Amino acid sequence: MSGPAAAIPPQPRAKALRACLLCSIIQTPADFRKHGCPNCEELMQMKGYPDRIQACTTTHFDGIIAVVDPETSWVARWQRVSKYVRGMYAVRVKGRIPEDVEAELESRGIKYRPRDQSEQD
Repeated sequence: MSGPAAAIPPQPRAKALRACLLCSIIQTPADFRKHGCPNCEELMQMKGYPDRIQACTTTHFDGIIAVVDPETSWVARWQRVSKYVRGMYAVRVKGRIPEDVEAELESRGIKYRPRDQSEQD
């Protein structure tokens, strides 16, 4: 059950938390700046770029799920995060990824599905 995991943000910083628009992981802006997104850094390229963090994450999200064992969790499968690292995830994220990231996903044959639950599976 061990493996890569995102840090659990401390309580006093809860109002500053941001959710990745692609995978919905929740971290502090400092964690995104220092480490990038643990799931989709290759596409989002946020590490060390505050402007990119602003474009690729949001403070507008609903609900939080703690995913401890993504591979066996039915909630992780339901939220489409079962292949991602352990951590805190938003149930619903408001906003869309930047057009360049969406184009990159499309070029790789990956269909982008917003995490605001506007498109149901």
